[in-house]
Amino acid sequence: MFYYLNGKIALLDANLAVVDCGGVGYACFASNYTLSQLRVGEEHRLFTYCNIKEDAFDIYGFSTREELRLFEQLLSVTGVGPSSALAILSAMTPDQLSLSILTGDEKAITRAKGIGAKTAKRIILELKDKLGGELDFSAGPASAGAVNPNLSGRLATATAALAELGYSQSEAAAALKGADPEKLSVEELIRYGLRAMVTK
Repeated sequence: MFYYLNGKIALLDANLAVVDCGGVGYACFASNYTLSQLRVGEEHRLFTYCNIKEDAFDIYGFSTREELRLFEQLLSVTGVGPSSALAILSAMTPDQLSLSILTGDEKAITRAKGIGAKTAKRIILELKDKLGGELDFSAGPASAGAVNPNLSGRLATATAALAELGYSQSEAAAALKGADPEKLSVEELIRYGLRAMVTK
């Protein structure tokens, strides 16, 4: 099984990247996010998932291990196959998908081609706890790293979640300023923080 392919990008097409490795061109199905990171003629590394069937050997390539991990988690959801998983990752970035799952935003997931409300709900239901566990939500602020100890538990957890999504601790704290952790859940606090960042 391939772990990654490293070589020059020979061709980019809709949902497809061809990687030239030692004179052999490997066709990799890829998301819009991954394709946006690639340039023809430049050397890149794609982390791979191989879908082997009786009549096919399909390779899916991802520019980051994080995107590959999300792809594999989507495949673990009942009724979601490689094509659907790739469509979802083509409709949003890995961070946006993680956030949509954590906050229960099924509408964002249904923007992906061929993904209906039932499938979006199932994705959220089956993956929310997995992603939340990886961010250590259940453990509270003590496990979230260098979080201001004066923040309430919910606020600290939301700050840590925003930091996991790529924002600095100071940006996350500033975005959550004014939010009431006594009235808002962690998910609502995350949404509040993201809205504040977008409207800056």
